[in-house]
Amino acid sequence: MDIASRPADPVTNPEAADAATPPQAPATIRREDYQPPAWLVPETALHFTLGLDRTQVRSALQVRRNPAGDGSETLRLNGDGLVPAGVWIDGEETAEWTIDGSDLLLTLPGDAHEIGIATDIAPSANTQLMGLYASNGMLCTQCEAEGFRRITFFPDRPDVLSVYSVRMAGDKAAFPVLLSNGNCTASGDNADGTHWAEWHDPWPKPSYLFALVAGDLVANHDSFTTMSGRQVDLNIWVRDGDQDRTHHAMQALKDSMKWDEEVFGREYDLDLFNIVAVADFNMGAMENKGLNVFNTRYILADPDTATDMDYDGIEGVVAHEYFHNWSGNRVTCRDWFQLSLKEGFTVLRDQLFSQDMGSAAVKRIEDVRVLRAAQFPEDSGPLAHPIRPDSYQEISNFYTATVYNKGAEVIRMMRTMVGAERFRKATDLYFDRHDGQAATCEDFVKAIEDGAGADLGQFRLWYAQAGTPRVEARLSHADGVATLTLRQTVPPTPGQADKQAMVIPLRLALFDRSTGQHRGEELVILHEPQAEFSFAGFATRPVLSLNRGFSAPVAIDADQSNADLVFLAAHDDDPFARYEAMQQLVVQHLIALVSGGTLCAADRDAGREAIGQALAAVIDDPALDDLMRGELMILPGETYLGEQLLVADPAVIHAEREGLKAWLGAQLKDRLVALHHRASSVPYSLAAAARGARKIKTQALVYLAAGVPDVAAQLAAQQFDDADNMTDRQGALMVLAGLDTPLREVKLAAFHQRYAGNALVIDKWFSLQAGSLHPRVVDHVRALSQHPDFTLSNPNRVRALYMAFTAPHAFHADGGVGYRMIADLILALDPINPQTAARFVASLGRWRRIEPVRSALMRAELERIAAAPGLSKDTFEQVSKSLG
Repeated sequence: MDIASRPADPVTNPEAADAATPPQAPATIRREDYQPPAWLVPETALHFTLGLDRTQVRSALQVRRNPAGDGSETLRLNGDGLVPAGVWIDGEETAEWTIDGSDLLLTLPGDAHEIGIATDIAPSANTQLMGLYASNGMLCTQCEAEGFRRITFFPDRPDVLSVYSVRMAGDKAAFPVLLSNGNCTASGDNADGTHWAEWHDPWPKPSYLFALVAGDLVANHDSFTTMSGRQVDLNIWVRDGDQDRTHHAMQALKDSMKWDEEVFGREYDLDLFNIVAVADFNMGAMENKGLNVFNTRYILADPDTATDMDYDGIEGVVAHEYFHNWSGNRVTCRDWFQLSLKEGFTVLRDQLFSQDMGSAAVKRIEDVRVLRAAQFPEDSGPLAHPIRPDSYQEISNFYTATVYNKGAEVIRMMRTMVGAERFRKATDLYFDRHDGQAATCEDFVKAIEDGAGADLGQFRLWYAQAGTPRVEARLSHADGVATLTLRQTVPPTPGQADKQAMVIPLRLALFDRSTGQHRGEELVILHEPQAEFSFAGFATRPVLSLNRGFSAPVAIDADQSNADLVFLAAHDDDPFARYEAMQQLVVQHLIALVSGGTLCAADRDAGREAIGQALAAVIDDPALDDLMRGELMILPGETYLGEQLLVADPAVIHAEREGLKAWLGAQLKDRLVALHHRASSVPYSLAAAARGARKIKTQALVYLAAGVPDVAAQLAAQQFDDADNMTDRQGALMVLAGLDTPLREVKLAAFHQRYAGNALVIDKWFSLQAGSLHPRVVDHVRALSQHPDFTLSNPNRVRALYMAFTAPHAFHADGGVGYRMIADLILALDPINPQTAARFVASLGRWRRIEPVRSALMRAELERIAAAPGLSKDTFEQVSKSLG
């Protein structure tokens, strides 16, 4: 069979695989061992003779001895899968070179030389999608983190900054568009049907920001005038026929450029900005200087094929990559341990941008939900690491929610403590001080200290310590004084058994229960293991609203009664705190049910009634906009519920959560049906009111599907048939995919027929089935893995099917069939695309936090993967840490 299209049974002899000698552990790279490069490369010239099967690369490196280096005469040029076709020193071909592992070594006397190297590469054979590779007849690059060494030998590290000149030549019919970083300085045609283009990027950059694209593309052209009056030409390059789906991305780009000028004072620094959309891409997008390469899912959108969430994702990712022009490109990172320097800061910038472009309250809730779903489990598992890691074996494994999302939260805390105005002053200092440099996280924190006049000495622990701090909050009241006692603990994580107290900024308000008002928000900063804060002037015990706006990425145990939580859910004027009260009301109820204790029927009923009362108030509240109403209606996820327990039983959590949802759906049936009807009358647009209507429409169906499935099936089928947009159509199909009804197959078939050939929408079709609540979902995924539209060679398609499947319901099926399915996938995918394969290991790595029977099955699959011969560095590191 063709393993690229069929992932089933990838290990043909499991016994032999189990008996194989485990691979030798890759070398560990440690932050403390950093040394400046011995040689710098101030100028790099590259000449490409392009072809899908064979591309010839000729590089000319102007190398200079680094005064800050160790004085070594050895120039180490990193390579990966390369064989030099020729090496020249100062124009003379030489054989005086050696290969050390994959690297090319030269001994160079003196202080300056020109090094020439010729290599041949095979883009069509590059299934890793790192370096230069082919995608549907197009050539493109992905060089972060260490992909440039797959193109030519080079000191492939972020602290070697070079000015690049690039010449490309290739068949004009196959590659009519030739793009690289910077500005196009010359181009022309040759008599033999080939053509060429020369590009020059005047800004020094590390090799990971190099980019090249060659293919048959068309562009959506536009322009932007900067705050200094310069006109910048903008292009979004796509396949012919896709231009009309790029307008939202173009508007997002122009909005980003304007916002960055106004909010951070950052002006774009070239006369040209290009974006290219690529179907085969390991990541979401890449910020290469002046030539951003994007996964098509974050560029292409129209109402018929993209959901509201897709529109938001495009806006956020376009902004993220554009903002990197300063926070990542003009100021880059010294080494890969400093990855959060650029990623955490840029995530914060794109979050603030999205808040300003839409609903700030809803965006904040969405960001916290992502953090809790992805980063909190990372922090409490075997792969826990600080936002600035101390070591790694494969850097691709550290493109994590901790580095990105928690990194953003850490910088947000600094902004909270010093205020937005002083934070802006400090970031101006950071950009001025380190422009054109490869900087460190310490450089960033020092700039915030100096620019904002703050002492962040203890705060630096957020960069060094892994784990999610837990804060216990207890409020007492006596003699008109409310006293808040806070205690913090930072749990042990791998390699960090003992933790120091962190600096934790907590926004709070104390509500008068009789008036539903508070006297103002306050910021308290906990920097000791325990502290007390007193507030006078309360005749009766107030209601505590803590960690408002999620001012710190911590877990809060406030021991609040149902009455307090219902009060906050109805009265809190901080949108996140109101959302949090709803979440905590459900969490406390469900954890009491699943934690192994005894809960009498009366208490169960009382808990349900409190949740039902709060949800009914949310549905009925005329002051709420529907976007916020939709957020308040979403129940805590099963993964987040499991995080509240030291050891969780996924089956019990799933059953109790679905039981509560069914009770709510039945009890509130009339309200939910009326809500669905009301929302269905709102015509389609991208305005907030219409987006909110679509959101609550599907949320109503989710509850009805659990409580009154026959009613939900009919409403969902009608919504599907009436839909004039993908949000409504996908929402309806999502509900139907989880129901055991004949309508399920009918609508799935209609969806596939309508969108056959549209890869991004067919990805949705796979995901909706793999992540459904249907009792036979495991069988469905197994069948989908054999579907003609499925392939292992496209990361989007692999993630669409299998990442959705790793949701708790199906993944934790009895007998471990889900675990074996994911292990089989990892073993099949690792030789093809190890970076994508390694990202699936984390789902199995949670075995210590799962009940004993499933835990043993998960560990057994990890051991089977670990024993496989020829495992990549990416997967080996993740598996060995998960087992260790």
